[in-house]
Amino acid sequence: MQKKWMNAAEKLGMIIFGNLLYALAVTLFIMPNHLITGGTTGLALFFYRTAGIPVSAFVSVFNITMFLLGAWVLGKQFALTTVLSTVIYPLLLGLLEGAGITGFVTEERLVAVLYAGLLIGAGIGVVMRAGASTGGMDIPALILKKKKNINVSAVIYLCDCIILALQMSASDAGSILYGILLIAVYTLVLDKVLMLGGARMQVKIVSREHDAINRLLAEKIDCGTSLLHMETGFLHQEQNMVLAVISNRDLPKVNQLVLEVDPEAFMIVSQINEVRGRGFTLSKLYRKDAQNK
Repeated sequence: MQKKWMNAAEKLGMIIFGNLLYALAVTLFIMPNHLITGGTTGLALFFYRTAGIPVSAFVSVFNITMFLLGAWVLGKQFALTTVLSTVIYPLLLGLLEGAGITGFVTEERLVAVLYAGLLIGAGIGVVMRAGASTGGMDIPALILKKKKNINVSAVIYLCDCIILALQMSASDAGSILYGILLIAVYTLVLDKVLMLGGARMQVKIVSREHDAINRLLAEKIDCGTSLLHMETGFLHQEQNMVLAVISNRDLPKVNQLVLEVDPEAFMIVSQINEVRGRGFTLSKLYRKDAQNK
């Protein structure tokens, strides 16, 4: 029970921190430097600059409206994972606006774009890693996916393009370019944050000395291995291939170890984005532990 409460508290902290990063990006860099962007924030900036509606007020009303629509169409599970960001993001945005923070006006707007993109991508990524949704413009895309089976990413990109187009009337060509660049930067950072800590290297080793290599990988690298039965294509010789998933930093050591055992070993190395299971998302199980079960 205590562990569940700790996990819940950790996720809540991640959601608050992620939304704070997003709110700081808007307050410190986007608004002071008159940048444009997509999503709910971009729509809020459009109404702020054309009608004087406070960004936090528009975001609050829009997010709550989208949340109610999403809860009605997508169900309770969606509502539970989205309600926090629906409330926390506009609240933090309002607090930062009310604090009178002026932000950083940079001589080169590209610097502001990079900082804002870094904060937004990191913020959304932290929220998603906590298993929550940022809500807002994600919700129409999820609804269309459920009702019409339309690709979520395509809908989000289309919405971003429309929101950028709305802001063209009050922005010059340079601002539009910076807006596109901002979306590209935070999308790239978001991908990196989501994959952070999950990327590994997959190594496949074809060698006559597969037994020795398999044993040394367990002893020297402390990684699990699998033996895959295979047949060579030219001579049709049957043998085993060693399959292992290792961390990036262990790759040079594995390469050296294999070549010392068999200089003619055939190795295939590829990067994989995420690994789940024993030894990665679950604690390692050693032979003595398995025998005691």
